[in-house]
Amino acid sequence: MFKETKSKIALMLLVLFTFGTVLSAQKITGLKIIENVYNRPSSVDQTADLTMSLINSRGDKRVREIKQFLKDSDGMEKKIMFFVAPADVYNTSFMNWSYDKAGKNDDQWIYLPALKRVKRISSDSKSDYFIGYDFTYDDLGDRQPSADTHKLLREEEIDGEMCYVVESTSKEDEYMYSKTISWIVKDKWIGKKKEFYDEDDELLKILTVKESVITKDFIVITLSVMQNIQSGHKTIMKLGNVKVDTGIADNKFTERMMKRGM
Repeated sequence: MFKETKSKIALMLLVLFTFGTVLSAQKITGLKIIENVYNRPSSVDQTADLTMSLINSRGDKRVREIKQFLKDSDGMEKKIMFFVAPADVYNTSFMNWSYDKAGKNDDQWIYLPALKRVKRISSDSKSDYFIGYDFTYDDLGDRQPSADTHKLLREEEIDGEMCYVVESTSKEDEYMYSKTISWIVKDKWIGKKKEFYDEDDELLKILTVKESVITKDFIVITLSVMQNIQSGHKTIMKLGNVKVDTGIADNKFTERMMKRGM
């Protein structure tokens, strides 16, 4: 009887050990976390009013108002932004096409009314800052998970939410950031914070998500701040009047529409 009991205990311990080993082998990876963020369910299209506040190190503030349209169409995400205020940027527009196909870079265009022509953003210009903001043209695109190597560093709590902390380094030799570190909220798969490091591996800027809302079961980030640590400049982005799945036409996302305006 005693031997039988010992055998059962030994068998149980073996099962528990094997089960624990399987669970350990199935632990989530940095790549999977970033893929979950990239593939998070979203609406087919979205319209919103975007207010961008630019604040320098002295506290001086400039505010720009934008009408933004997004749409998932034929294996790509299309975005177009029309500047409506103030007067010095009125009728400026920006368009970005992000592709689902791995290895295919975003296509980007900007329309400057003074030049009366649409300019395509070259790959060499992706590291340039967008019209005085703390976002580069590359930041405004949609970076594919396969473009980087991802490493899960740890788990950490921010504002009462548990996050995965993932370090990402580019597979390209010449990329503007030596690495980024992202805080991703568990189960929601939404970024809470992101640090950007320059080519010397020094902290350059921090993106912080302050507010998000659920619209028709989709999570939409409505308030975020990009703080340039080295210059003291920051950009506050606030979305309002968000509408999803209203049926935006494909011809909204064309060079002709950029010139024409909303």
